[in-house]
Amino acid sequence: MIQKEKVFLKPEAILRYLCGNEKLHTLIACKDTTYDLITTDQSLYEALGSVKNRSEIDINLLVKLLEVTEIIPHRQTNKEEREILTPQRVQEIRDNKEE
Repeated sequence: MIQKEKVFLKPEAILRYLCGNEKLHTLIACKDTTYDLITTDQSLYEALGSVKNRSEIDINLLVKLLEVTEIIPHRQTNKEEREILTPQRVQEIRDNKEE
């Protein structure tokens, strides 16, 4: 059996995907069999909370992300409670989205 590479999606990557990044769209939409996509509920929360115009989110992209990505509890992986999304964190995610 072939070992799949685990790819952790940070909030910035999720935000790029939701904003139409083609590379991430291909990776997620085509469900590459060489990767297992993983994120935490905290990262998903931060990405969604960082979207500037929520009415422009293609809900189909979000549904596909949820379909192919394993979402694990932040509490389980980090042994701490989830953090509240602050305006400073939102700006940090938006600024780093461009990288």
